Amino acid sequence: MTSTIALSKEDTVADNAREHTDNQGGQGRSEYHGVPANALPLTASEDRQWATLAHFGGILGCVPSLLIYLIFRDRGPFTAQESKEALNFSLPPTIAAVLANILVFIPVVGNIFAVIATLIWIALTCYSVAAGIHVNRGQPHRYQYNLRWIK
Repeated sequence: MTSTIALSKEDTVADNAREHTDNQGGQGRSEYHGVPANALPLTASEDRQWATLAHFGGILGCVPSLLIYLIFRDRGPFTAQESKEALNFSLPPTIAAVLANILVFIPVVGNIFAVIATLIWIALTCYSVAAGIHVNRGQPHRYQYNLRWIK
């Protein structure tokens, strides 16, 4: 019974898309098309918001700042600058923490690597939160110890 309902809903959506396409004079685009390739630039508040999130993302490692850098670098100058700074800062500790977490499985010294991984995460969290607060005020942040691999 539920599969018939789900099927009929899908058919309805597809029929609506076809009807909408036909009503547009056969242009071949439905109302369910994707986002345009040339997205609009960020407003000043959005620029500051994404720059702040890039730094706060350091709590989870380098992945959030990498994603923000790749997605928003062309849409806002402050976001591009700060996400690159956050990525450059969080990349080496993330690599070190991943290695330490892998080395946890060594029988005798595994506990030492568990402590090292925890300390790396705590330090990365503290620096990322401090930078995120600084950037949220609209001021650019430069980490004192940063390799700046990505130019």
